[in-house]
Amino acid sequence: MSYCVNCGVELDASHKRCPLCNTPVINPSEPIQPETVPPFPREKGQVELVKRKDAALLVSVVLLSTAITCGLLNVFIYKANLWSLAIIGACIVLWVFMIPLIIYTKLSPYASLVLDGVVVCAYLYMLTWLTNKNTWFFAIALPVTLLVTLLAEIMTFLLRKFRFSFLVTATVSFLEIAVLCVGIELTLNRYLHHRFYLSWSGIVLTICAIITVALVTILSKKRLRNAVRRRLHF
Repeated sequence: MSYCVNCGVELDASHKRCPLCNTPVINPSEPIQPETVPPFPREKGQVELVKRKDAALLVSVVLLSTAITCGLLNVFIYKANLWSLAIIGACIVLWVFMIPLIIYTKLSPYASLVLDGVVVCAYLYMLTWLTNKNTWFFAIALPVTLLVTLLAEIMTFLLRKFRFSFLVTATVSFLEIAVLCVGIELTLNRYLHHRFYLSWSGIVLTICAIITVALVTILSKKRLRNAVRRRLHF
């Protein structure tokens, strides 16, 4: 009479494996024969990567079907206004944003940013058909979009031209945040109140200026720079 060494169930003499837990039955008086098939895989399984063409096709089909469905609903059912233009335009913007990622990866980042800025401007101008007014587009949307595109181009150029560390990248980022906030508020105040002045963006500018001065001080002193890098692990 023998028992399973794993679960303790009683085994028959003809059993080669435990009928309950499938543990191999080993006779201590016989030499152990190595198993031809290992009990676990020797290599980790890998999932096949999705090809860019397949991902691009999937994204294109989803966005196109969304745009067509909303357009048909707008034409035949919900006819009160041209609300589908907002969704169709958003689908076009998302598709353009996907171009350098999965559709055409060889596109220059500078050209990609310009294309993104153009399509965003076109989308915002399309929205003027829903508001029946385009003054906000030329006074606010267009200048802000151009400013964001310009700042993105500058950041891309600096990151590609120079090997920036985390501290340098953070310094440039805070400077651009300050410029962007100031530009947005000046544009809004010019459109709403017909004059230029700062309020909330002045606070953002002050905070960014303090942080920038601190970062520049750290960058200018080697001991401070090394100490910060060691403590923040970068």
